[in-house]
Amino acid sequence: MDQRTLGRHGLVTSALGLGCMGMSEFYGTPDEAEAVRTIHRALELGVTLIDTADMYGSGANELLVGEALSGPRREQAVLATKFGILRTEGGGYGGYCGRPEYVRQACDASLRRLGVDVIDLYQLHRVDPEVPIEDTVGAMQELVESGKVRFLGLSEAHPVDIRRAAAVAPISTIQNEWSLFERGIEDETLAACDELGIGVLAYAPLGRGMLTGRYTSTDDLEEKDWRRGGPRWADGNLQANLDLVARIEDMASAKGCTAGQLALAWLLHRHPGVVPIPGTRRIRWLEENAAAAAVALSEDELARIDEVVPRDAVAGERYAPERMPGWISPARV
Repeated sequence: MDQRTLGRHGLVTSALGLGCMGMSEFYGTPDEAEAVRTIHRALELGVTLIDTADMYGSGANELLVGEALSGPRREQAVLATKFGILRTEGGGYGGYCGRPEYVRQACDASLRRLGVDVIDLYQLHRVDPEVPIEDTVGAMQELVESGKVRFLGLSEAHPVDIRRAAAVAPISTIQNEWSLFERGIEDETLAACDELGIGVLAYAPLGRGMLTGRYTSTDDLEEKDWRRGGPRWADGNLQANLDLVARIEDMASAKGCTAGQLALAWLLHRHPGVVPIPGTRRIRWLEENAAAAAVALSEDELARIDEVVPRDAVAGERYAPERMPGWISPARV
């Protein structure tokens, strides 16, 4: 698979990555054995960026990823993890923490769970509104200087915070939701990244699975799948969104690829510094996603995709505020 350079500080990964969140939580019943096989297959396909976080499964996902990357496979991977969203003992949401002492504690805990000496990309999962971003990122830079971390990133940070962070330490990546269904990053964040020489990791590039065309109702989702409570899956919104997906399926069929592959190819063509990280628990879907890196799109085709799925055409917000309070960082001037 082709490689891409993320930012101006030397981080190089595969053009597509693998998001591991759903392997441990959120999308139904985990199957750890299949998840490990999926990570192994990703490496075989040249998918090197493996993305996890300490809050996925309250640490369980880091343990799983660490197991999958044990031995010689560790050197094949660009290992990325995140910190800063707290979980309660019961698995609930426990707020943010960006205090410098916590940064150090969280990194050491992630290193232990992952079973590695160094994390390739260490990312602040959400900005703590109670802690100056300079203090958090300063502590992250100390981890680089001590050899525990190679590159630094932020997730869902406002452009104000991105600029403040970049003034303190080299920031290689911003991780944001970006897809045909979610294009808010294109307003200000992408310009800030271009200005500062920062790459983009695009999570949920398949609209949390909706853009694949595999789902026709919430009945297709497992009982414990958190998407069942998502606004875009709600009655009154779902069918409108599926109508948009049908347009993509028609274009994909004419192109000889799947709807999901077309959506990923569109994103790869949007910007040379973006690496989509579609998540999956299964080898079948991993292989389909990886093949999207070979789908070429002309300028006319890209323009046509924008016509059939206009920006802001999706119905419903991406998060239900009452379920995910404060997960999106506020602007702090």
